[in-house]
Amino acid sequence: MSTPGTAPRLPVFRLAPDIYAPLLALTRAAKKGLDPVLVELLLIRASQLNRCAFCLDMHVTEARRAGVSEERITLLSAWEEAPAHYTEKERAALAFTEAVTVLTAGFVPDEVYERAAAHFDDAELARLLALITAINSWNRLNVAARTPAGGVL
Repeated sequence: MSTPGTAPRLPVFRLAPDIYAPLLALTRAAKKGLDPVLVELLLIRASQLNRCAFCLDMHVTEARRAGVSEERITLLSAWEEAPAHYTEKERAALAFTEAVTVLTAGFVPDEVYERAAAHFDDAELARLLALITAINSWNRLNVAARTPAGGVL
């Protein structure tokens, strides 16, 4: 028996390539008009919550390319305790990302939604929601398939 995450389990996108294209299209469409730095912060945070090593590896690399500092990347899992490192807009989006990803209470609390709505218009909120939904799909597929960090889809 292998330890979870040590051996790839299922090459989902090779076996069912028609799944890859629409999910990639959703992700690309969701990103349109959003700040690339914000996008990467949200993708990293959702991937941290979902423990997706493949996506974490990819989006930390992309965040660095987008100019995100190592300090901001490192502190992201504790963003609420590091308010000086993230704008209020980023903090609102991170709270929204966590609420949509975890759904602990079975819904996104009104105060979290309203906080995000104070910084993003309805079209931007729709894109954020689609982006968060997309990364959660990527995370769940890759975690269940045990796609390794640095691996190939």
